[in-house]
Amino acid sequence: MNKSLFQIDKMDCPSEESLIRLKLENMESILKLEFDIPNRHLLVFHLDAPEPILQSLEALKLGSQLKKTEVVENINLEEDNSQRRVLWIVLVLNFGFFLVEFTGGLFSKSISLLADSLDMLADAFVYGMSLMAVGKSRIRKKNVAKFSGYIQISLALLGLVELVRRSIFLAEAPDYKTMIILSVLALIANGVCYYLLAKGKNEEEHMKASLIFTSNDIIINAGVILAATLVLVFNSPFPDLVVGLCVFIIVLKGGLRILKLAK
Repeated sequence: MNKSLFQIDKMDCPSEESLIRLKLENMESILKLEFDIPNRHLLVFHLDAPEPILQSLEALKLGSQLKKTEVVENINLEEDNSQRRVLWIVLVLNFGFFLVEFTGGLFSKSISLLADSLDMLADAFVYGMSLMAVGKSRIRKKNVAKFSGYIQISLALLGLVELVRRSIFLAEAPDYKTMIILSVLALIANGVCYYLLAKGKNEEEHMKASLIFTSNDIIINAGVILAATLVLVFNSPFPDLVVGLCVFIIVLKGGLRILKLAK
């Protein structure tokens, strides 16, 4: 059995991890993948030569390099049930707050709140795909990836259209109170997710990646709270529109990358 270390320069969040998993899942020689996103490393346990793996990684254009390959005796391929439970909790919280924020965004007429809800949905898809990385058929995983990609792109485009419409017709300022209340609740939810992911002090890379992704969500929640505060101060919709634009672009890019690989 071989263990190969790959350097992937453009791997900086769980979205890239999901793309790589989808890309490599058809290779029967691969036994296990271990991701170290902070250091942009991928450790692959496999049976055959590493060159086909490198070629598949290079097709993603993420700046992949083979650092070294060595022979190992055996590895532990069992899933950690406690990790799976944490990921399920994080997934449910993200999807639940997608529904809450999306509904609140519609009623409060807040673009940034709608965009934040789509970011929560994108997170739920990422965690869901990570949970399905073991024990499911390849066709099913690709179909789920395509579905998640199409959903993210469609919602992001609809959001951008609505953002343009409101910008042209100078929509009224959104309900900043609803924005603040729901964003604070979402911030608390993401704080709980961060705590659950961090308290285990797990050194496995996919758990580290989930921790990084959740910390980014906290920053976005804070951005929506800031937008609501500026809406209150200036009585203008533009802070809400600017934050919404930034988050919509993040969601759109994530959906395009997933869809590109799942074809």
